Amino acid sequence: MPELDTGNNTWILISAALVLLMTPGLALFYGGLTRAKSVINMMMKCLVAIGIVSIAWVLVGESIAVGDGGGNLLFSNDFSSAFGAQYILDAPINDDGVSTAAMSAFGMMFAIITVALIAGAVADRMKFSAWVIFATAWVVLVYAPVAYWVWSDGWIGDLGVLDFAGGTAVHANAGAAALALALVVGRRIGWKDGNFAPHNLPLVVIGAGLLWFGWFGFNAGSAFVSDSIAGLALLNTQVATAAAILAWLLIDRIRGIKPSVLGACSGVIAGLVAITPAAGLVTPLGAIALGAVAGAICPLAIGLKHKIGYDDSLDVVGLHMVAGIWGSISVGLFAYEGVAGVNGVFYGGEFSFLGYQTIAVLAVVAFSFVAALIIGLILKYTIGVRISEEEELAGIDAAEHGEAGYDLPVNGEAITTAPTSEADAPEKIEA
Repeated sequence: MPELDTGNNTWILISAALVLLMTPGLALFYGGLTRAKSVINMMMKCLVAIGIVSIAWVLVGESIAVGDGGGNLLFSNDFSSAFGAQYILDAPINDDGVSTAAMSAFGMMFAIITVALIAGAVADRMKFSAWVIFATAWVVLVYAPVAYWVWSDGWIGDLGVLDFAGGTAVHANAGAAALALALVVGRRIGWKDGNFAPHNLPLVVIGAGLLWFGWFGFNAGSAFVSDSIAGLALLNTQVATAAAILAWLLIDRIRGIKPSVLGACSGVIAGLVAITPAAGLVTPLGAIALGAVAGAICPLAIGLKHKIGYDDSLDVVGLHMVAGIWGSISVGLFAYEGVAGVNGVFYGGEFSFLGYQTIAVLAVVAFSFVAALIIGLILKYTIGVRISEEEELAGIDAAEHGEAGYDLPVNGEAITTAPTSEADAPEKIEA
C-alpha cells in the first residue's frame, strides 16, 4: 500500500476547501448582479447546490465519474464507490500519496460549483423546487458522465484531449445547460425594456474576489500534487485573468463604454474560465494571450443575447460557455510540450490535436444542452418551472422564501419582507 505524502495530501485538502469557497463567492457575485428583490433566491440556489451535490456525489455521482477501476467509454461500470464510497476505506491512499477521501472531496467541490453556475441563467423567475430537482438530475445524468469522459477512462480522454481543470467538463458543460434551461424557463417580464441592472456592485466585487481566490485551488489543485506544475497553474491563472480584465476594459473603451467595475469583474470571470483547461499546460506568455482573447470575445458574445433573443440573466452563456469553449480549444494552440507532453499548433504541433480539442468541447456542449433541455421540459410540463407573473413582479424572494435581502428603513419604517406587488415597491429608500 502506498504511504501517505503529507505535503501532497495537505495541498489537496487546502485546494478542496478553496474550491468550496467558490460557491458562496458565486452566491455573492450572482446575488449582487440581480435586482434587490431577487438576491435571496439567487443565493439560495447556489447554497442548496452544496447540499444536493454533496449527497448525490457520495451516493452515486462519483461512481459514475470515477468508480474504482474499469469502465467503458461512457461511464464507469464499477460501482463499488456507490452508496457510501466503501472503496475509500478499502484503498485509502492513491499512488501520489494522497488520501482517497481527500480526492473524493476535491472532486465533489468541482461538481458543486459546476451545478451552481447554471443558476445564474434563470435568475428572477425559476421556481426553487424546480431548481432543486433539475440540479439533482443534472449532476447525476450529465456532469458525472462528462467528468468520466474527460478525466477518467471515457472516450474524450481516449482521444488524447487535455482539460487540466475543467474548461470542457465544468464551464462549457454548465454554460450549455444554462442556455437550455433559460430557453425552457423563458424571458423575464419586461426583459428588453426593463431595468435589470445589478443592484449591489460592491457585493459583485466581493464575490468576484472570493471566486478568484478559490480558483487558485481549482486550477493549481488540479495538479493533484504540490509540484512545479501546481506553481505554473497558479501563475498562469493570475496572469491570464489580469490580461482578460485589461482586454475587457479596452474593448469597452473601443465600443464607447466607460470603464466600469462590472466590466472589470466580468473580465475576471472570463479570464479565470478561459485559463482553467490550460492552466498547467501552457507557458505564462501563452496564458496572457489566452486570457486577452477571452477578455475581448466575451463582451461581444454577451451582446449577442439581445440580438438572438434569449434571456440569460447573469451571462452564464457569454462568460462560461464561450470562455470555456475558447479555453479548451486554445489548449490545441498554446500547449507546450515541456509541461503538457504535447505541443499545440503554435509550437509546431499537429492540427489533429487541435481538432480533437474542438470536437470534444463541442460534443460536450451539444450533449449538455440536449440533456438539460429534456430535463427542463419534463419539469415544465409536470410541476412547472416558473413562478407566476404576479410573483415575478413582486419579487421572487418574497414568493419563494418569504424573506428580503435588506431590512432598511423607508420613511421611518423598516421593510422586513419584499413588497407584495410592483406598485408597493418604494421609489426611494432613505437611510
